[in-house]
Amino acid sequence: MRTVGTTSRGVRCPVIREGDDLVKIVTESILACGEEQHIQFEDRDIVAVTEAVVARAQGNYATIDAIAKDCQAKFGTDTIGLTFPILSRNRIAICLKGVAKAFKKVYLLMSYPADEVGNHLFDEDLLDEKGVNPWSDVLTLEQYRNLFGYVKHPFTGVDYVEYYGNLFREQGCEVEFIFGNNVKDILPYVKNVLCCDIHTRERSKRRLLAAGAEKVLTLSDILRESVDGSGYNEKFGLLGSNKATEETVKLFPRNCDEFVARLQQSLIEATGKHLEVMVYGDGAFKDPVGKIWELADPVVSPAYTAGLEGQPNELKLKYLADNDFAGLSGEALTNAIRESIAKKNGDLTGQMASQGTTPRRLTDLIGSLCDLTSGSGDKGTPIILIQGYFDNYAK
Repeated sequence: MRTVGTTSRGVRCPVIREGDDLVKIVTESILACGEEQHIQFEDRDIVAVTEAVVARAQGNYATIDAIAKDCQAKFGTDTIGLTFPILSRNRIAICLKGVAKAFKKVYLLMSYPADEVGNHLFDEDLLDEKGVNPWSDVLTLEQYRNLFGYVKHPFTGVDYVEYYGNLFREQGCEVEFIFGNNVKDILPYVKNVLCCDIHTRERSKRRLLAAGAEKVLTLSDILRESVDGSGYNEKFGLLGSNKATEETVKLFPRNCDEFVARLQQSLIEATGKHLEVMVYGDGAFKDPVGKIWELADPVVSPAYTAGLEGQPNELKLKYLADNDFAGLSGEALTNAIRESIAKKNGDLTGQMASQGTTPRRLTDLIGSLCDLTSGSGDKGTPIILIQGYFDNYAK
């Protein structure tokens, strides 16, 4: 029996700049990794590339002035409501800076005690201590401060209420905070709303319009097309963007389907094997201490080749060992389990023998593995090579 199952390797490459031939660079980097590590490539190996370098190679950047101009054009007013921005200096602060330049006053509805991806304004135990019901109580800034004070995030050391307040005021925009967890809490103050939430944005938009809002857009509606030559994303707009400089954002990459198709063909020609390819962004996993879910991108993977479609279809080995083959051990147990895997149905949904396996999309699982492997700091591995992911105990 082979002793190694799935392996995930971070692969280094040159620093990517706008205009670089990313297909060529990734292919050459994978081949160099294979030669250095004596890797034998196999069909269904996976090569994943972080969205950051795809967008950088495309030059998909925009300034805060472009954001401001698009907001002005689409709202045509000087006062607006913003709902549920996540707490992030990297992900949304520069976007909010552009929004601030577009308006004279903003009513900012903040969810509490945490944003939608798990970043906390304060410890949720304070809700019980202070007798606050987050599902019904709507707070002003003064009430919020009297109840919870000035709390800095344990990881970043930032009081996000103070940080966001200063951000708007520095752009000459008056900001009024409201704290509540019902998106309709913004409507007593303003009827034109930009929904800043990510995964719940369409529901927020629908609920606001049904409750009498006049114009409601989401971050995915801003910079869907180029403004004065800026970058854009026709599907996700500002969603998935990251801070590039104090005045610019790097947007989520475009035309990713075309990129993965070209890269797959290049890798097939270079290795002689049918490799699968995906572009990945944030994974989806919860930090047990900071409580953040991590997934600030609109999707884990904006594009992938056809072989990565679907969900795992796996048997639970410990279930087989403890139930179906409880009376076996040693080689007899090994052979029985291997035979069960080899003969498993194409769809195990609902069967007890698959209970406890992970019912998530393959691209979400693999993207999370990639994100954990590459990290977000100075590892310098924006390419991930995964082998043996579709292997199992029977092979």
